Formats: sequence, structure tokens, C-alpha cells
Amino acid sequence: MPRDQRPTKSIRLLLAEDQGMMRGALAVLLGLEADIEVVAQVGRGDEIVEAALVSRPDVALLDIELPGRSGLDAAADLRDEAPDCRVLILTTFGRPGYLRRAMEAGAAGFLVKDGPVEELAASIRKVLVGETVVDPALAAAALSAGPSPLTARERDALNASVDGATIADIAAALHLSDSTVRNYLSSAIGKTGTRNRMEAVRAARRQGWL
Repeated sequence: MPRDQRPTKSIRLLLAEDQGMMRGALAVLLGLEADIEVVAQVGRGDEIVEAALVSRPDVALLDIELPGRSGLDAAADLRDEAPDCRVLILTTFGRPGYLRRAMEAGAAGFLVKDGPVEELAASIRKVLVGETVVDPALAAAALSAGPSPLTARERDALNASVDGATIADIAAALHLSDSTVRNYLSSAIGKTGTRNRMEAVRAARRQGWL
């Protein structure tokens, strides 16, 4: 709908999606809704807060896997920096651990990218008025899976293990001693039932714990 024919109180929407084609398609399709106006689009997670502070969206639609900063971390940032902005997570990866982390970060909804745009638009309207919207199948899976067994420091150590980082590299990045890093990694390996830290990283990612 042309801008001059929109309702006077359109829902102001921020989109965060790293795939340009997907981001553009979502912007066009949601922009066709009479009561939704896309006021900002970003392709990186570390651009979300700044864009929100400038554009003042009512709802932020965030992907999880974003360069710079994950959508889950950005959701927590928005809770602190732009508390009036409701967050709706939209992701390809419907992992139970992601749902739990999203809710802990203050997200008002969590959907996977396989539904019609009309359903997504309806969810945007629901979160704006204070409702929580969660994919039913994912909600059931999250309840059965239980919470992540990893501590925050164990997650940090696993996240820092990617790209062939050595123990010394991880220790320097986290400002910890080598022995402390080894302890965190050993604990994470035990909790994930794996044989080494790279297997632990893969297992934790499959569950959505990282």
C-alpha cells in the first residue's frame, strides 16, 4: 500500500537478516500489509541496536545466525537499550536451546521460516499488543529437551574454540588462565557426551546451546 494510504498508526518494523535476497523479500511482502511499515533493515547483528535507536521500531524481526553478533545476543541488547521495542525471532534453525535462550533474552516470539507471510504479519501484530508467539512444535521440543547444562563460561570457552584456536588463544580472548580454560572445556565435553572440544561445539550447536 502506498505510504500516504497507510493507517496513521502503522507498526514500525526493523528487519535483521544477513541474506540480502531474503531480507529484501521480507521487506517487500511485509510492507504490503496495510498496518506494517519497514523502517530499518540491517544485515549484521552488531548493527541492530544502533538502527533501533535511530528508527525507533515497535517490533524487531531478528534472524539468529548473523555476522558480528547473534540475534539472540542482540535481543538482550534491545531489552536494555530499547525496552519499548518488542522482539520476534525468525530463524531457519528451530532448535529447542535457541528458544530457551530467546525467551531468556526477552524475546516475545520465536518462529521458523517455513510459514506464510500472512501468519508472520499476524504474529508481529500479536507481539506488539503483549502476546507471546512461539512455534507449537518447537515449544513442545523445548519442554522435553530441558535447559542447557552448560554454564555461561563453558559456552564462552566453546564459542572461542572455533577456527582452530589454541588453549592459549582462548585464554587470551577470555582473560583466563590456560588451566581454567582447560577445566571449562573438559566440563563442557563431559556434559555434551563427546570426545573433544570440536565435537562438543558441534553437539552444543545442534541443541541450540551456543
